Amino acid sequence: MKSNKLKKIITETKKSSKELLELGSFQRKKILLILADQIKKKSKKILIENQKDIEIARKKFLNESLVERLMLNEARILDMAKAIRTIAIGEDNLFKIISEVKRPSGIEIKKVIFPLGLIAIIYESRPNVTIDAFSLCFKSGNALVLKGGKEIENTNKVLVVLIKKILKENNLNPNIINNLAGLKKEQVSEILINKNIDCVIPRGGKGLIEFVSKNSQVPVIITGASVVHTYIDKSADLNLAKKVILNAKERRVSICNALDTILLHEDILDKFLSLSAEELAEKKVELRADNNSYKFLKKLNYPNLRKAASLDFDTEFLDHILAIKSVKNFEEAISHIQQHSLGHSEAIITENKKQVADFYRKVDAACLYHNTSTQFGDGGEYGMGGEIGISTQKLHARGPFGYKELTTYKYLVKSNGAIRK
Repeated sequence: MKSNKLKKIITETKKSSKELLELGSFQRKKILLILADQIKKKSKKILIENQKDIEIARKKFLNESLVERLMLNEARILDMAKAIRTIAIGEDNLFKIISEVKRPSGIEIKKVIFPLGLIAIIYESRPNVTIDAFSLCFKSGNALVLKGGKEIENTNKVLVVLIKKILKENNLNPNIINNLAGLKKEQVSEILINKNIDCVIPRGGKGLIEFVSKNSQVPVIITGASVVHTYIDKSADLNLAKKVILNAKERRVSICNALDTILLHEDILDKFLSLSAEELAEKKVELRADNNSYKFLKKLNYPNLRKAASLDFDTEFLDHILAIKSVKNFEEAISHIQQHSLGHSEAIITENKKQVADFYRKVDAACLYHNTSTQFGDGGEYGMGGEIGISTQKLHARGPFGYKELTTYKYLVKSNGAIRK
């Protein structure tokens, strides 16, 4: 795509964002409900295009956990449709009055919610992001440009074409959404300096997020990259711990809230590993263990075992790999998390209430869990229907954020000719 064409597409999308200001809540809800129905009706066509992407990925010998990230099936399409419906029927906060006050000077001030305008979303390998992004942006009155990874190019194309068709059939500007597939890296940089864009949201690995953060002249909401820890205390219910750890690691290994590192109190190291090793081995989890853990797992003849390198404790694996470190006490676990966390999702398994309170207070992450799998870190599970991502920053949005966070506000001031003394 040539630079002039890219600028033209962004300009047209920005213009369409002004038209969205004229849409009422009923109209936005109607479009999203139509999309939810059409996603299900067109599932076969969507899956055919998705299969093309999967075949290309496998020919390139991509890791199966990465292939899993881009894969759709009937169940996932139904989940996408369900998410759209939840967003559609959610409380509409657009143009809502946050506060209203009358000052002694005679001025009346209203603080009112408005859309951000035009949002650019740059992401990798997750086709559900295409649907989530449109649904959340449309609900909140925003236009959007999408730059998905080339590994989901066919899937993205069929989804965006479907959305545009629905918009056109309902007399809405199809430029509310535009697909920027096929851009080279230097052209992505052009997106990041285009002043028509009000917000950029990168969703993907650490490399993508760092590239966008360093090069953008447009406000960025940082999402995604994580090194997720779970500390298991000596007071923990070990059967509960085993259940939680297996789910946090293995339910879906390729998502950002999948467990990366277990911090294991040394007093229960032998008991917990004896209890959990067999099922971890059955699921073909590679364990990268510190010295204490390694010695015991070696005695158990754990089949897929390596000594942990220091880098393993700073790695988001997105695969069937789990780092294990033994710690002397709660304080050492907290210290390790504070040093290695990327502020995404962290968990503690304990029956000690004081530890839970200290953990919540001392660990600086968007989502903190007690006796709970970190895989719950998701907009759908939080009742949002879907999410644009999980923000690891503190300003504007933090944690899973949906349509309500894709807004800003204006102060609307009126009077009967008031002048300031």
